[in-house]
Amino acid sequence: MFAALATCLASSGAVLAQTLPVEPLDIMTARGAFHFKVEIADTDATRERGLMFRKTLAGDRGMLFDFKTARPVAFWMKNTLIPLDMLFVGPDGHIISIARDAAPRSETPIPSGGDTLVVIELAGGRAAEIGAEPGDLVHERRINH
Repeated sequence: MFAALATCLASSGAVLAQTLPVEPLDIMTARGAFHFKVEIADTDATRERGLMFRKTLAGDRGMLFDFKTARPVAFWMKNTLIPLDMLFVGPDGHIISIARDAAPRSETPIPSGGDTLVVIELAGGRAAEIGAEPGDLVHERRINH
């Protein structure tokens, strides 16, 4: 019965919510330590879906995209309804680059600018609010320091 309901909802354009693990993450900036709870996207399917179709994102929440090995990556905002800040983080935990207020629904690729282990997506404008800059440090269990 659930499969039939899921098929019906999918064909009607409704989106089923995904449940992902949530873990703590800290970003250390010149303004101090900022604590977040991030959903973990660590499979091809969860990384592909990301925060698509979400209508809100709390200021203390986000999503961490784990690529497991460092490499150049690029993101886009297709089917993403809210502006997001993307923090591209290297294997040493330092922020490589930040895409601020990425435009919803844009299909323009946003490159990392270097070898990236994880990408953190926060609500648009949040990186500026906490004073995040390239070179700042991120603490999360997947990142080696």
